[in-house]
Amino acid sequence: MNSGNSARFERKSAPTIGVLALQGAFEAHAQRLRELGAAAVLVRTPDQLTELDAVILPGGESTTFLKHLERNGFFESLHEFVTTHPTFGTCAGAILLATKVKNPEQRSLAVMDMTLERNAYGRQNDSRILETPTKLPGGPLETVYIRAPRIAETGPEVEVLAERDGSPTLVRQGHLLAATFHPELSPDTRVHRFFLDMVTK
Repeated sequence: MNSGNSARFERKSAPTIGVLALQGAFEAHAQRLRELGAAAVLVRTPDQLTELDAVILPGGESTTFLKHLERNGFFESLHEFVTTHPTFGTCAGAILLATKVKNPEQRSLAVMDMTLERNAYGRQNDSRILETPTKLPGGPLETVYIRAPRIAETGPEVEVLAERDGSPTLVRQGHLLAATFHPELSPDTRVHRFFLDMVTK
């Protein structure tokens, strides 16, 4: 495995990346961003979105996210932001980005052309750490799955960057990136570096 820890993200002015901090493993994402040279902001209110270059929607419980987002017009503000700014959703965050959610159906931001099935790989005790083939340079990617959703379908504009048993696990559509695993829990930094490259481009 190529951890990629030797390469920091470099630019004259580091981008400011928000991490939605309503619940879930948001601090691990923030720490990874700081390690790579980006400025990380924990986002708890919709007005903070105006300060950001991009945002990460972390893992957690997607229905709990939705309950928090129903307050103070947060859902609408976040939807407006993710339609125009680089956004990376992991696990529950990927569910929030999907145009369609199954098992069961639920509301989402509906900005990324894919269908996700919640908890498709089992419950908490079915969590796995796997080596996954990927299009990212550096060989197989370590992927950490915790109550992971499965990407059942993708639209024609969605690029598949990694797969598990024939199902996409890392996908990109324009300025949007989604992973059904938790890259913030792996020593491999390539997924976050890939997202930071998307932000600057």
